[in-house]
Amino acid sequence: MKMKFRKTIGSATPTLVYFYATWCVPCKLLRPLVDEVVGELGEVINSIEVDVEIKKGIVKRYKIKGVPTLILFKSGTPLWRHTGVMPVEDIRIAIKEHL
Repeated sequence: MKMKFRKTIGSATPTLVYFYATWCVPCKLLRPLVDEVVGELGEVINSIEVDVEIKKGIVKRYKIKGVPTLILFKSGTPLWRHTGVMPVEDIRIAIKEHL
């Protein structure tokens, strides 16, 4: 996963990373919203999910302090970050600003 993660976020195509935990209720609320936006944007964006309980190295590297957290990367650089649940339209707007 580590190499796939680095390769995916290093892409010139923007990548939305969804940090979550299986026990997290807000994560369960945000997941369908993220899926909806990623589904709408199709080939324009990559996405990857990171379980914070399993991938502790990635969590530490990107200083994930709470879940759910979304980070949008392009060419390995974080462009946007948000922690917590947010409306689907706000997710769309944030991503489209960086396309």
